[in-house]
Amino acid sequence: MADRHNMGPHRRILLASLIGTGIEFYDFYIYATAAALVFGPLFFPVQSHSAQLLASYASFALAFVARPVGGVLFGHFGDRIGRKSTLVASLVLMGGSTLAIGFLPSYAQAGWIAPALLCLLRLGQGLGLGGEFGGAALLAVENAPAGWRNRYGMFPPLGAPVGFILANGLFLLIGLVLDDAQFREWGWRLPFLGSSVLVVLGLWIRLRITETPDFVAAAKAEALPKVPVATLLSSHLRATLAGTIGVVACFAIFYLSTAFAMGYETGTLGHGREAVLGVELIAILFLAAGIIVSSVVADRTGAARMLGWGFAGTALAGLLIGPMLGASSLLVVGAWLAFALFVMGFAYGPLGGWLPSLFPAGVRYTGVSLAFNFGGIIGGGLAPIIAQALADRGGLGLVGAYLVAAGALSLGALALVRRRGAR
Repeated sequence: MADRHNMGPHRRILLASLIGTGIEFYDFYIYATAAALVFGPLFFPVQSHSAQLLASYASFALAFVARPVGGVLFGHFGDRIGRKSTLVASLVLMGGSTLAIGFLPSYAQAGWIAPALLCLLRLGQGLGLGGEFGGAALLAVENAPAGWRNRYGMFPPLGAPVGFILANGLFLLIGLVLDDAQFREWGWRLPFLGSSVLVVLGLWIRLRITETPDFVAAAKAEALPKVPVATLLSSHLRATLAGTIGVVACFAIFYLSTAFAMGYETGTLGHGREAVLGVELIAILFLAAGIIVSSVVADRTGAARMLGWGFAGTALAGLLIGPMLGASSLLVVGAWLAFALFVMGFAYGPLGGWLPSLFPAGVRYTGVSLAFNFGGIIGGGLAPIIAQALADRGGLGLVGAYLVAAGALSLGALALVRRRGAR
């Protein structure tokens, strides 16, 4: 066990990795929620509700296209000049884009300029988030004592439920205070405007941390390549491919159980918005539990084993989605969401320790960022679009098959790399 006396100086580092990703994911999730609830009719005025959702989800997917670009950009500077300053820059870009969305005019006010600006700012969100997870994971893991790699690495993933609770909790409170017309007209803007307070808090914390020991050692040893992405793809392609495929399942199950489920329950099945938000908020606690349990156990049995359980659970959730997510009872719906997000914790939490272990320090920021974000395009950015199209064509059974395929694909990724022990 790590020396408790030495844990004190690391608390600020762990808080910085947690709160930074919490804020980043808050920004990201308020867009996902707004895309499911209001962006369709506000920015994409077509007749069919399903077509509006598809257009709204397409704008949601734009950030996933931008994320690998952000991963290369921020990964380059993170591997060249350091983790700290790069993390600060990613937070500023993400937060500024989110704040600007809160001031956008609707299609009725500005015509095509409104959706064009929305998509541009969505790209800015994606660029910022592209540099976030990799840097936050390295900030935690590269400061971890021996035997604590996965427990330290779980703090960036824990930012996901924290950000989700803040985002959907605020949407729920606003929905309880405002009527539907007020919510559609201006209430949806409040979470975007409120992100500015969280960004200032995150910057204050991140500006007070120091550089990681691994980066300092690599810099002293002159082990920092001039073009990290070139070195990564020429010397570590297998690890990059494994990391990319390994991320697919966690993104797929998360965005199907949040963004897609929100649109499906409120649109197709007609459940009340506040009721579905309340069920989602309870279910997200199971994600936090899954992240903590799997990461603690991973330091004893290995991250790959815990990830394997998460990927298999993703496939099982796919088999259960038809009879449960399509149920008339929100209790049954909530049970599926709780199970899906719990197993998602197993597919997500250990990634904080597993992905950095695949790469040497000189290309680690770039490697983790590229793998995480390319996997996000496959598993997350396209997931709500594909799921909505599949649901329209053949019901939830086809959506479940998509989840089964995602789980099987990520299971295959574990076979691509040898098991690596914690440092």
